[in-house]
Amino acid sequence: MSSAAENGEAAPGKQNEEKTYKKTASSAIKGAIQLGIGYTVGNLTSKPERDVLMQDFYVVESVFLPSEGSNLTPAHHYPDFRFKTYAPLAFRYFRELFGIKPDDYLYSICSEPLIELSNPGASGSLFFVTSDDEFIIKTVQHKEAEFLQKLLPGYYMNLNQNPRTLLPKFYGLYCMQSGGINIRIVVMNNVLPRSMRMHFTYDLKGSTYKRRASRKEREKSNPTFKDLDFLQDMHEGLYFDTETYNALMKTLQRDCRVLESFKIMDYSLLLGIHFLDHSLKEKEEETSQNVPDAKRPGMQKVLYSTAMESIQGPGKSGDGIITENPDTMGGIPAKSHRGEKLLLFMGIIDILQSYRLMKKLEHSWKALVYDGDTVSVHRPSFYADRFLKFMNSRVFKKIQALKASPSKKRCNSIAALKATSQEIVSSISQEWKDEKRDLLTEGQSYSSLDEEALGSRHRPDLVPSTPSLFEAASLATTISSSSLYVNEHYSHDRPTLYSNSKGLPSSSTFTLEEGTIYLTTEPNTLEVQDDNASVLDVYL
Repeated sequence: MSSAAENGEAAPGKQNEEKTYKKTASSAIKGAIQLGIGYTVGNLTSKPERDVLMQDFYVVESVFLPSEGSNLTPAHHYPDFRFKTYAPLAFRYFRELFGIKPDDYLYSICSEPLIELSNPGASGSLFFVTSDDEFIIKTVQHKEAEFLQKLLPGYYMNLNQNPRTLLPKFYGLYCMQSGGINIRIVVMNNVLPRSMRMHFTYDLKGSTYKRRASRKEREKSNPTFKDLDFLQDMHEGLYFDTETYNALMKTLQRDCRVLESFKIMDYSLLLGIHFLDHSLKEKEEETSQNVPDAKRPGMQKVLYSTAMESIQGPGKSGDGIITENPDTMGGIPAKSHRGEKLLLFMGIIDILQSYRLMKKLEHSWKALVYDGDTVSVHRPSFYADRFLKFMNSRVFKKIQALKASPSKKRCNSIAALKATSQEIVSSISQEWKDEKRDLLTEGQSYSSLDEEALGSRHRPDLVPSTPSLFEAASLATTISSSSLYVNEHYSHDRPTLYSNSKGLPSSSTFTLEEGTIYLTTEPNTLEVQDDNASVLDVYL
């Protein structure tokens, strides 16, 4: 699927000039589509509802509509044609899954003339949009229609498991036969609503080889740009709140794995960007020029059709991005690197390209001439990984949470130190009790203890000095039960204070006041009476 055809731009050209597809005028194609779908959907309502069976995916119904009419079909002024419907029961289930009633489906497609859109791609396909902006109708090639038929059982399984997806929603596959020419069409969801002005539209594949909009495309009123254009225009990417970003990336990852399992490659992310910061007058003027059918009360809204509904999660808007414009048309709120408020509309398109023999040959000869990793055609697994990496690192980014202020960090660190000190004190007191018991068991005399204690007073190098700010912080964070004792080893003939053996146990208390930790150590009065208690003040 080509991208900008879905951004609501009418086909350019002279007023009297009419496009042709396979030598058939676009007006005849539009008329045949409305007549054929009107008949087949109306005829389907008479069939009872039942579960979808495997053989339902391969059923093809056909009806002949002559210009003069018949007992079953109305007369018309187009050439005689035959209209085929592929897997009618399966597609009826898909439409019901997205809340599309038969009457609404017929009204959207058949009540008003279809609007032809431009196509900037190289496929030459025709694009039409319904007057209520709900559905896109695209002509597809024979191989694409055949591939979609084979894809239907797996597509059915995926939709049952995950109706919230950015993958295309297919609502019908048809074929018009006239004068020996087959024109196949597919009905899908409309990704970019025409009632919302898209200030920028991008077709992103994650590759860089020839991924820049042509000069002819740039001259259009609403051009569709490509990967290199995005990197130039939005070099900082688009920013989301954490919840929206996680939901979007989860959906993209899930969809890419589904496409990889079907061996699908060369798909794109169609991205429409609407700036909310533009003046209200401009938006009102643009909206008045593209007002959908207002004659119909309660215009239908297809389930999971908007960008916000298509991603995982509840889709809450973050940071008050959309408070100024409540009518967002289902866009995803985001911000640019300049802080501009945005609404994003997106969907994965062009999924009917399988990695067949021709695609393998195309990749082979391009890889010989250019860098094989930069071309768009590649094996499905590599393509999915490159696509996700590009979206995750270059296109979509998460708004970083504000860092905590220094005062908050200080408060948090003090609270942590206080909790740590309490644990240390309890463990130390237990150790001292054990050492005290060991000392009494060994029968060490009080006099020897006095000598060791008095000897420590004559050793000024054993008295702890007030540490610096850096040392105090290190001590506060790494302090343990063994580090509370002065652990110095001297020769046998010098007085010694031991930390874990026959040293003098003492009582110790911690106090925390106004960001300051006080560590006070006092010798145990049962062992030695000493008024000179040592005090260690640790200042943060």
